[in-house]
Amino acid sequence: MQTPTNVSTASTGIPAGAALADAPAADARVASTWRTVGLCVLAIELIVLFAPTVTFLWERWTLSVWHNAHGALVPPVVAFLSYHELKRFKGTPGQGSAWGFVLLLPALLLHALDAGMHTQLLAAISIVMALPGLSLLLMGTARTRAIAFPLLFLVAALPIPLGMTEVIHMQLRLIAVAATSWVVPFLGIPVFTEGTTLHLSTGPLHITDACSGFSTLYAAAAVAVLTAYSTPGWRRRSLVLGMAAPLAIAANILRVVSLTALVVWTGPEVLDTFIHPLSGMLTFALALPVIFWLGGDPRPAAAAEGPA
Repeated sequence: MQTPTNVSTASTGIPAGAALADAPAADARVASTWRTVGLCVLAIELIVLFAPTVTFLWERWTLSVWHNAHGALVPPVVAFLSYHELKRFKGTPGQGSAWGFVLLLPALLLHALDAGMHTQLLAAISIVMALPGLSLLLMGTARTRAIAFPLLFLVAALPIPLGMTEVIHMQLRLIAVAATSWVVPFLGIPVFTEGTTLHLSTGPLHITDACSGFSTLYAAAAVAVLTAYSTPGWRRRSLVLGMAAPLAIAANILRVVSLTALVVWTGPEVLDTFIHPLSGMLTFALALPVIFWLGGDPRPAAAAEGPA
């Protein structure tokens, strides 16, 4: 006499042991399918939720060279660093952590608050908060710890409201005016200053917030942090971080001196040409390579560590 199970397996030609062994595999495939579906739904929801904020950030990054232009480079750098750090976990199972809700829920609340205030800045901050939370939920503690620095580096992409930096802008403008008024007489250019204005033979030249060099300072600080991350030794790291601000300020002083000389020699109309925004980009070109050079080559440190 055969049991129903025996009859079923005998009629199909599949041993009962094999059928029972395939059951966990089938359950795993179903679970994997539902997990993929869930991740796709989550991705779509996040894209819809944060699309206006990403659009706002892109508009700020591409507004001009004077407004957080370096921010457009931060997400690709973060993606590359995260991929590089996660490669060593390839092939190892990961287990999500519920601690991700500690970051994700406040991030969603902050985004909801911004929906009523319409600042977009709070929503941008919520993205920076939400990503580590999602990493904990989906990839677990070990992987999130490995990419902690890249995720934190996303802060460098956030635009800083002018109201929070007015004092810094003013001090940078005063430094640029004082340094320029000291240098240009050596070029045969008479000048006297009044506040943040240079009085020249061709007329007054106002040093505005856009010419303060704050954007260069912000970008130099971000690059210095990134360079210090891959720089061996705390002494060199301290050097890189400590020299970021002086290099950015010096590059902007050189820019203001050059533009002042061009205004006197060729006329104020030069400020309406491509030379004006180009000079802003040249401050980055002057300061950033020096920061990289101070950081040195990170490969010797990697070689010293040896294989993992």
